[in-house]
Amino acid sequence: MHPVPQTELWDRFCAAPAKASPPTSDFELNKGVELPAGRTLRPAGVLIAVQDTEAGLQVILTKRSSSLKHHPGQVAFPGGKVDADDVDVVAAALREADEEIALKPGNVEVVGTLPEHETITMFAVTPVLARVKQAFVPRGEPGEVDEVFSVPLAHLADISRYGIQSRQWRGVERHYYAVPYGPYYIWGATARMLHGLAIRMGP
Repeated sequence: MHPVPQTELWDRFCAAPAKASPPTSDFELNKGVELPAGRTLRPAGVLIAVQDTEAGLQVILTKRSSSLKHHPGQVAFPGGKVDADDVDVVAAALREADEEIALKPGNVEVVGTLPEHETITMFAVTPVLARVKQAFVPRGEPGEVDEVFSVPLAHLADISRYGIQSRQWRGVERHYYAVPYGPYYIWGATARMLHGLAIRMGP
């Protein structure tokens, strides 16, 4: 398989927000799950930031601190819930990226957003697609982020890299998407949002 030219990859990334697709959720691979009617989801934003490097286009990800109460040690995007001072989910994603990995909002060009993703923890997460304008040195927030790393956009845009796996959660077998890369096990909500991006970046 010949590698996809980086300019073509970037064009497909930028075109992704304009393509129609329904919202996604952590529950869609698990048939028979009945979600409570009238449930209230908390809005959140995450940043899918692409950086142009000598190694090509790279997506910035984090490994959450192993000491956190929720999702310890898991791979995640920079981002978090919308605070009272945030104008919208995009502002929340930019603020959190600054706090978590020291990526300043002024160094980010927002491309667009993808449909909301409902998580098992009752968040409505909006993926914000963006470009990092200039090279920066990421710095993980102490106590929140154990590691900041990058994965080639070409890898994440290749739908054949994704698989469906399962594990026991609260006594029930739960199925989820996974897209491993080297030593990093990217799964759950992060992999599902990337899976949605990959579909939109496809032919």
